[in-house]
Amino acid sequence: MDIATTIKELRESTGMSRKEFSEHTGIPVRTLEDWEAGRRTPPNYIPRLIAYQLLFEKHKKRNVSVIEDAEGNKIVVINDIAFKGRRSIQWDDVEKYLKRYVGDIFSIAEDNEMIYIGSELPSEYAGSVYTKKLKGADAKAKANAAQAIPEMIEIATNGIYEENRKSKHGRDAKNGWYRYDTRFALPVYGDDESIERYNIFQGRLLIRHASSGKKYLYDVLEIKKETGKSCQT
Repeated sequence: MDIATTIKELRESTGMSRKEFSEHTGIPVRTLEDWEAGRRTPPNYIPRLIAYQLLFEKHKKRNVSVIEDAEGNKIVVINDIAFKGRRSIQWDDVEKYLKRYVGDIFSIAEDNEMIYIGSELPSEYAGSVYTKKLKGADAKAKANAAQAIPEMIEIATNGIYEENRKSKHGRDAKNGWYRYDTRFALPVYGDDESIERYNIFQGRLLIRHASSGKKYLYDVLEIKKETGKSCQT
């Protein structure tokens, strides 16, 4: 998707007019008009900067951060356990939580791909065949990873393309699928309720490439604890 369209959709996702968006971001109205019309083309990093600003403002209350491990690989650290479930996860609550992202646009730092959040993500994430098979720590990990969807997209790496093989996705994934690796960490609490360490998990983002040309996050799969790995922050 071209930069002009991306910038226009980022603005429209806020519900602001060009004048309001200009006042909010500090970008001159004339510049926005030229960018959206394609008369001028800003550097590739501009849509990412705008997306990051909007992301921070909308989701700043989340207790999430990004760190690097000893090898320099990024990990999204989730500092709260929002979905505890002693026996089972209340996936309806996870689905409701995920609805806050619908309409948002996030960027993968590695390749500058813009990833959209569509209305199907909450139900797919919380009710897919894969999710229903999860138990114990893996189910808890996926449920709580919902808190860090923006950052998990941001740090995603190693994108791999797959052709669409199912007729039911003939339109919503007409241009195929992409899978990206991502990592996140969840806190482990001691008897006194203080955080002792963080367990690290890996997962794969499943992204559908729609007939419109947009790429949408569809689900997070292959969630697995990295054996023997934990971190302190």
